[in-house]
Amino acid sequence: MTALAYTVAFEGVEARLVEVQCAVTPGMPAFSIVGLPNKAVSEAKERVRAAMTAMNLALPAKRITVNLSPADLPKDGSHFDLPIALALLAAIDVLPREDVAGAVALGELSLDGSLVPVIGALPAAMAAAEEDRMLLCPSACGPEAAWVGACAVIGAGSLGEVVRHFTGQQVLSPAEPGEVTLERNGPCLRDVKGQERAKRALEIAAAGRHHALLIGTPGSGKSMMAKRLPGILPPLTAAEALETSMVHSLSGLLDEGGISRARPFRDPHHTASQAAIIGGGRGAKPGEISLAHNGVLFLDELPEFPRQVLETLRQPIETGEVMVARANAHIHYPCRFMLVAAANPCRCGYLSDPARACARVPGCGEDYMGKISGPLMDRFDLRVDVPPVAFADLDLPDDGDPSEVIAARVATARDVQAARYGGLDGVRVNADLEGTALEEMATPDADGRALLSTVAERFGLSARGYHRVLRVARTIADLAGSEDVRRPHVAEAVSYRVSSAVP
Repeated sequence: MTALAYTVAFEGVEARLVEVQCAVTPGMPAFSIVGLPNKAVSEAKERVRAAMTAMNLALPAKRITVNLSPADLPKDGSHFDLPIALALLAAIDVLPREDVAGAVALGELSLDGSLVPVIGALPAAMAAAEEDRMLLCPSACGPEAAWVGACAVIGAGSLGEVVRHFTGQQVLSPAEPGEVTLERNGPCLRDVKGQERAKRALEIAAAGRHHALLIGTPGSGKSMMAKRLPGILPPLTAAEALETSMVHSLSGLLDEGGISRARPFRDPHHTASQAAIIGGGRGAKPGEISLAHNGVLFLDELPEFPRQVLETLRQPIETGEVMVARANAHIHYPCRFMLVAAANPCRCGYLSDPARACARVPGCGEDYMGKISGPLMDRFDLRVDVPPVAFADLDLPDDGDPSEVIAARVATARDVQAARYGGLDGVRVNADLEGTALEEMATPDADGRALLSTVAERFGLSARGYHRVLRVARTIADLAGSEDVRRPHVAEAVSYRVSSAVP
């Protein structure tokens, strides 16, 4: 007779239910696992064998066959150890079959029988809740999975504890959710001397989740300002925190099962590969754009990134989703992030300073910034020139608003947008507006429309650029507490779009 246990296989942020079937039949002693297992899953039989030996349980001298159904779904990961062990223990009548079949299990076994934490406990708990089953996992994964309140989560430290729980010798208590953390990451924006225009642009970007490009000479403070951006962003909502944590769970980034309300800030080096940025590699793992979901992706030294990597950003920026397509997998990941990039105007960095510029001016600037294609440049809502800071300004006392004050204004603007778009599917902030909703919510008054029409004609704005100016103007109006988009809001939005200092 076949004993059943259940676990999950991950496809992006989704967890698909997998039935673990174990049959112990007469024949030559053997232990085989079928159903498209990868190397880690195939080696589970040795870990299960050693763990059961540590419990003084010997495998029967019969043929043991484990089938992972559906058999055409690739199985990857060490989390199959525990469900395979449970199905085997149920097949040899050590555990009650009904109880084992009523749980979804995942966990890696050590040779001494202890359970090792695995990734993906949060998506697994979501899948277990949909099937109305209990989740059984390593104790270190329990606080993470317990955030899914619709599912009972049992965390165990070893296979022995699992056996005692199912046999009623020592019933384990349900796991408690981990801590919710909310810390303002990074230092204060007030530390930046001067650069009021750039700081204003970052405030607008944070309020409406707009993409921003900072271009300036070396040492002008571009990276310094970007690193202070997390301090002015509002905390994640409950829904956003769950979405972000699902991706981070698959990457093993949740600390002790806790969920953070702080928005992600990812800043990969310009030598990062396409798979690292977009996602892929072994198992089609999420990339930096997905790890930055609902947060910030900061690309410093933008032109130094390989052009192929930069071009792959174009579609995810528009759709908020990326499909990692491989020969044996087509995985979807969310990636609704705010792109903030920094760049020097040319390779030497001093294009606008005749005394320090190289001999190739102005050609070096055209060649250097030419690495960023027009379609990608068109996707930046705000393009800001960051001039060098005078030495005299560095000795001045701190001026401008601290991050806490700016964060309060940003949070107020986000609250206004949340109330305005509460009934619109897929629209959370102004950057998400499109189509009819954009026309209804962001159309400026007559003077504003006249100004925007003139600018579009004179500077040849694309349709995308035109709509992005409208979205930025709507955000500026929200920061000003205005229900209508007026000419001054449009004028400021246009100034960030057609800056003469940016190609």
